[in-house]
Amino acid sequence: MAAASPPASPPHPKRPKMSSSSDPDQEPTSPSAAGADGAQPRAPRYKRRKVAILLGYCGAGYQGMQKNPGARTIEGDLEEALYRAGAVPEADRAAPRRYDWARAARTDKGVSAAAQVVSGRFYVDPPVFTDRLNAQLAPQIRAFGYVRVTNSFNAKKFCDRRRYVYLLPVFALDPSAHPDREAVMASVGSGSELTKCLECSERGRKVPGVMGREGKVPDPALQEEKSVEASREEAAVGSNEDANCDPASTGDRSVDLPIPDNETNTQITEMRSNGAEKCDVQLSGGTLCSEAVPASISETVCPILNSDSNTNSDSVDVDPSFVAEKKGSIETVVTEDGNKQAMDVVTEDEKKQDVDYEGSSLEEMPLKSAFSYTHEVKEMFNRILKKYVGTHNFHNFTTRTKAEDPAAKRFIISFAADRVVNLDGIDFIRCEVVGQSFMLHQIRKMIGLAVAVMRNCAPESIYDVAFRKDVNLNVPTAPEVGLYLDECMFTSYNKKWKDSHEAVSMEPYSEEAEEFKLKYIFPHIAAMEHKEGAVALWLHSLNSRNYPDFRYMDNAGTEASIAAAVESVDEGTVPSDNISSVMASYDA
Repeated sequence: MAAASPPASPPHPKRPKMSSSSDPDQEPTSPSAAGADGAQPRAPRYKRRKVAILLGYCGAGYQGMQKNPGARTIEGDLEEALYRAGAVPEADRAAPRRYDWARAARTDKGVSAAAQVVSGRFYVDPPVFTDRLNAQLAPQIRAFGYVRVTNSFNAKKFCDRRRYVYLLPVFALDPSAHPDREAVMASVGSGSELTKCLECSERGRKVPGVMGREGKVPDPALQEEKSVEASREEAAVGSNEDANCDPASTGDRSVDLPIPDNETNTQITEMRSNGAEKCDVQLSGGTLCSEAVPASISETVCPILNSDSNTNSDSVDVDPSFVAEKKGSIETVVTEDGNKQAMDVVTEDEKKQDVDYEGSSLEEMPLKSAFSYTHEVKEMFNRILKKYVGTHNFHNFTTRTKAEDPAAKRFIISFAADRVVNLDGIDFIRCEVVGQSFMLHQIRKMIGLAVAVMRNCAPESIYDVAFRKDVNLNVPTAPEVGLYLDECMFTSYNKKWKDSHEAVSMEPYSEEAEEFKLKYIFPHIAAMEHKEGAVALWLHSLNSRNYPDFRYMDNAGTEASIAAAVESVDEGTVPSDNISSVMASYDA
């Protein structure tokens, strides 16, 4: 009788396939992984997950969000950081299509974001994935967290709405602030002369050591050396008897301050490059100009112009209460690293005003300019912004998109500017726009045309033809620095998958996003306006010489009159002499 065979050993269990829907966080290690000689088992391999990463960034120094060969972009830095953090394998490096990469919004050069969303299939190991990713990113790019999503999720296609915010300085709506050269020349002799903007003439030059549009922070050692040189120059200039303005050539018009030597010119350049509050420099005969006063030397306002060595009637004086009152009007917010930033100053008495202005009226706050965001100005500005709401053909508000292209039609859900915030002493209007999607430069051009209408550079009736397919207009583009992405919304996705997946929302990270804005985005916007006058310089270009289409409605009306007159002459109902009068008015 044959011996019984030994029982068969059970088969080894199958290893699960790598997929984002698997529950275990890591693959099990095979018992045979440890060698027969007792060697250490190999490191565990993590699963790829389909996730949505929520992040924010400051756009200074970057050529936009989308990856572009040869340019520094947010997407380029983020992809490299994901690889270095272990979320992307070596085989998929620099190949985002292999891991289903998608972005919810594509921001322009210099535009920031407080709530950007990107999606893809990554190796994540909770809860340290976000920390590992941030360790590989620049400080101005922060990942707030990530959310597990469905395999079919795409950050671009599943995003229902995008909300952008543009912080526009209040003075941008003042027709008399930062006028163009033609407007200044035309106002001579009218009794209400416009003032030549001396500070913008200086800002237009290259100032060394100042944070530029590329977002480069000055070297602290270089700044210290320059401050020592500035102190020496200040002492030399203080004893210079020619430093005062000559009022002989002044009158009711503004004049340029004479700069007698290189030392004075260097000192004024240093003053303007440090960031400034504005003070009115007065002569005995009237207002001379508006100069920039650095906050760092606010205790000795305008030391060049208010020299103690010259106390005659021609010297320039500044109200000593300027500095104390200005300091008292700024509330500081302390961020994590101890830096102080001014933000949203509101008093209880100001909240009771009918105007939704988070500042004060001219009588209560004499330091503010005569122009403010009053109830009437707010109503007019919001009326103009509401013209964008709805479905329109925005081919005039973008580039490289023809009117016949279906992509030119966009749907704007809301556009409003109901609040004023204060950043580092400058009042900004918070313009909030919500839409399904936006084209290149679309928001900046919408703001640009609205500002042109508010400053009386273009008629409000220009909106009657701005969305027509057969009309091509050259619309001004507002500076990019004040624009940032405030939120990406996934309403339909969250409603559909609410029972099985976590919602893609910034709500759990709202505090972190707000801290990021206070630390990086808002200070950058204020610094660019203080040091470079981003919006102020742009306002000088808003004229019919640079944008002839501002007169489109006038020219269209005249051409229509000529056409009607010619038709009437052909029919014999109007004498031909009338054509000459119409043509003469057109030529004029």
